[in-house]
Amino acid sequence: MKRRVAFLDVFAERPLAGNGLAVVDDADGVSDEVMLGFAIETRLSETTFVQGAGAEGADYRNRIWTPGGELPFAGHPSLGTAVAVARWRGVAEASLVQETGAGLQPVEVRRLERGERGAAAELWWASMLQAPTEWGPELDPAAAMAAHGLEPGDAHPEWAPQVVSTGVPHAIVPLASGEALARVAPDYPAIDELLAPSGAITAYLCRLDPGGEAVRARAFSRIVELGEDPATGSAAGPLCAYAHARGGPSRLTISQGAEMGRPSTLEAGIEGELVRVSGSVAPLIEGSVELPGE
Repeated sequence: MKRRVAFLDVFAERPLAGNGLAVVDDADGVSDEVMLGFAIETRLSETTFVQGAGAEGADYRNRIWTPGGELPFAGHPSLGTAVAVARWRGVAEASLVQETGAGLQPVEVRRLERGERGAAAELWWASMLQAPTEWGPELDPAAAMAAHGLEPGDAHPEWAPQVVSTGVPHAIVPLASGEALARVAPDYPAIDELLAPSGAITAYLCRLDPGGEAVRARAFSRIVELGEDPATGSAAGPLCAYAHARGGPSRLTISQGAEMGRPSTLEAGIEGELVRVSGSVAPLIEGSVELPGE
């Protein structure tokens, strides 16, 4: 059966930047085995499948898959899927509620006018409120540094690494300098050992601009195809909550992916007790795919 498929670049200010995503429409009859197989085929960090909503108040169900299995929630697949749904519905602006394994999340999408936010071709703005913040354990700074080929002195002198979730847990690992962020040499077995006790899915290393809102970040995990993620929306929310709880700003602009040749920009801000994560989305490919169904 032919099903619509869209490829989009999320947290990207132009095509072929940000974090790539494939979205398959009308996937109610697609088995978990086929979803995983197609996620492996795309070789993207995530591939999503749009199904009919099962929860009251949801517009659709969003099934999110990596080449290694299904995730309950993720950031860039949420924003990119909402843009794909809006485009398929033929609307330039929409307020949608997606259903994921983490519950219901409202997502706002809007097609940008040419020139807005630098848009030279089709570009969308997408924004979502993530789940309430859940605080996990603090991690040993020396172990966190060693797992990434760094020295104990590369850790932030005051802020300890901590597992934080706004939908899915990440280990937030602040560094003392941007130079240390550039020197990271991940030891993936050691990263697995660091993350496993808490269930965190990535180590999100970051350098916060003292007194400012600009952040540089890198995300490492073996759940993504290349071992490093170019843009991690589900970690941007935890990072913003983590920094704000320690007296940092209520809004962050996060730069990620430059080291991979996929520059990405993520916006995160505190709204009441929740975090809103936003960014631009560049549609790339529209077509169809033959996937077996029931």
